[in-house]
Amino acid sequence: MPNSVALAPMSGVTDRPFRQLCRKLGAGYLVSEMLTCDLSLLKSAKTRFRMNHDGEPGPIVTQIAGSDPEKMAIAAQFNVENGSQIIDINMGCPAKKVYKKSCGSALLAHPDLVKDILQATVQAVDCPVTLKIRLGIDENSINALEIAQIAQDCGVKALFIHGRTRVQKYKGFADFKHITMVKQNIDIPVIANGDIDTPQKAERIYKETGCDGIMIGRAAQGNPWIFREVLHYLETGHLLPRPSNNEIIQTMYQHVENLHEFYGEYKGMMIARSHIGWFLKQINQKPIARKLYSINDAEKQLLFITKNLLERKVA
Repeated sequence: MPNSVALAPMSGVTDRPFRQLCRKLGAGYLVSEMLTCDLSLLKSAKTRFRMNHDGEPGPIVTQIAGSDPEKMAIAAQFNVENGSQIIDINMGCPAKKVYKKSCGSALLAHPDLVKDILQATVQAVDCPVTLKIRLGIDENSINALEIAQIAQDCGVKALFIHGRTRVQKYKGFADFKHITMVKQNIDIPVIANGDIDTPQKAERIYKETGCDGIMIGRAAQGNPWIFREVLHYLETGHLLPRPSNNEIIQTMYQHVENLHEFYGEYKGMMIARSHIGWFLKQINQKPIARKLYSINDAEKQLLFITKNLLERKVA
């Protein structure tokens, strides 16, 4: 790892084009979108896109999710055979459709099953296995330390902790005191995640928790510059200037082009809509974003950005 600032895995966001953009702007560790351990779904287009790491430098990190130890072990082996260099296990996703399948954060309520999954996966592959968790199911059942100790005993090499419970989803505020407790009581690296959206907060979380790294998720949507800003602030104590509107628009345009190329024009155009909204929010151009949402042609999408943003040089 060139540095200890990581991009969090986010379904529908951290695909190969977005990972490449964030790496270019400073992210030192990047995790794929979550993949199911159900190998029968490998033929789906969504899964094939999520497994695509073509041209990416290592380490290639693939996140998998599931509740069956044997299937998780097989999925880990499959992904290693297809180029993964690190396997990350998702026990943090709070999404209802994931929780209903007893996957993601639902597993935190079953420490014995957590142990079985981790043991099976670690024993199945020669590469490092890492784990992403939340603090617990709710505020009355916070068990991050218990899960962390199980993970360490099973041979997990690093632990990523989002400072919220499953019930919180993304509401309220991340609580870092439990991450501090975990860091003080285990020996493997601990990476803190949740609400890290400024360089100043990144530095504060490092100091408060003693963590080995930080992981940034939603704050990077439309703002991939946060990685270089955090790194610069941690190294120098000074804030970098924010990117100019022109840089934001140029970067957005290039990213939209990459999405078109990666997914194909129509699917890429549809996926680009969310990214366009996030980028243009940075420069208070929501009306332009709304107009772009109504365009259903990839070439017209790029032409609209050129005519209404690039050529006008939005101040």
